[in-house]
Amino acid sequence: MDREEINHYLKQAEDHLVNELLPFWYTRMVDERHGGFITHFDENGNDTGEDEKSLIAQTRSVYTLSSAHRAGYGNGKLAEMAEHGINFMINKMWDKEYGGFYWMTDRAGNVKVDKKILYGHSFAIYCLSEYTLATGDPRGIEYAEKTFELIQANGTDTYYGGYFEMFDRDWTLAGPGSLGGDRKTLDVHMHLMEAFTTLYECSRKEVHRRKLFEDINILLNRMLHPEYKTGIPQFFADWKVAPQIKFDIVWGWDRFAEEGKKSNPTDNTCYGHNAELAWLLNHALEVTGTATEPYRDLLSTIFMHTLNNGVDTEYGGVFVEGPHSGGVYDREKEFWQQAEVMIGMLDAYLQSGKEKYWEAYKNIHRFVFDKVINRKTGEWYPLLTREGQPIWTHMSHSWKINYHTVRAMIQSIARMKRITGMIRT
Repeated sequence: MDREEINHYLKQAEDHLVNELLPFWYTRMVDERHGGFITHFDENGNDTGEDEKSLIAQTRSVYTLSSAHRAGYGNGKLAEMAEHGINFMINKMWDKEYGGFYWMTDRAGNVKVDKKILYGHSFAIYCLSEYTLATGDPRGIEYAEKTFELIQANGTDTYYGGYFEMFDRDWTLAGPGSLGGDRKTLDVHMHLMEAFTTLYECSRKEVHRRKLFEDINILLNRMLHPEYKTGIPQFFADWKVAPQIKFDIVWGWDRFAEEGKKSNPTDNTCYGHNAELAWLLNHALEVTGTATEPYRDLLSTIFMHTLNNGVDTEYGGVFVEGPHSGGVYDREKEFWQQAEVMIGMLDAYLQSGKEKYWEAYKNIHRFVFDKVINRKTGEWYPLLTREGQPIWTHMSHSWKINYHTVRAMIQSIARMKRITGMIRT
């Protein structure tokens, strides 16, 4: 490994984070009139005027600001902005009658969608816990624990295990099919892992640790392909694999077919999710002080599958998805998958010392810095062709937000610093 080469990529990441990404957000996201954050921006970074504030965008923004402050950026400004977001969440989005957070309000904080969606609540726990870790404000952990307790009381499947995900306002389970009440997803259980990890890091309560490892066991023993260890997107309540369908309440399925069903509904795995699951599992083990050795073969298998099938060696970057046995169905490039696989490849190098993972990181890094970053604004294009031509050009909306991009830079920078520390001079 070449220290000078690593420092080159490290400096690029730091410059992008400090001089482009973070300024894009802190110069335009605060809603001074109504509270919370404005999260809809066009290609030029202009507010599109969309009259909505989604739970996912508000929570992810609080997480982003809190984590960046905690990592040492912003000179205190980002913590103040995170508090601004917390105030809106608690005062406008928290349901004082039934508990939990509404899925959607308008800009002023009037409720537009009162459903209780576990995906959003996982990010509520994540951001609230991170906020208290970053600032010391006890309201974060207070509401994180309240949300955790609501999920345990209302979302737990006490028969088959795991969590149901879609509820009406009063936590009545939603109906089947596109209403989502009969489904369990890899996505939600993976984000509960990151949420419970940060909750435990903040509270150090044994119940949070125990529920974290219950969720990890479900992910590893129920939600991964038994042979290839790749993620399976959707299941019925009894853990039979379910055709991957689009739900009525969505959080990023813009690219689903019009009929709301994948053409290959039971044999597709997402390379971004696989890498994200692996590095988040690594992080959970680190936070809980758990030995990594029993998980090393599994992590190696996931990282290797991602490297061999998800990384585009011709044009650079990461493909969207393919069959479990290997290969590619979707050769376009989504912004968030680039972000998560960057972190994953650095984790894989730190775990194994194999330079092919560093080479994969460089591949994706160059694709992102050459093609994905919109240099006019500093944020990333959401979707590109295989070759790197933008297909969608908006900078942000309710699910394409700052969470993946900023986190990828913070996490990649930290890992590259660790790598340089391992190199003998």
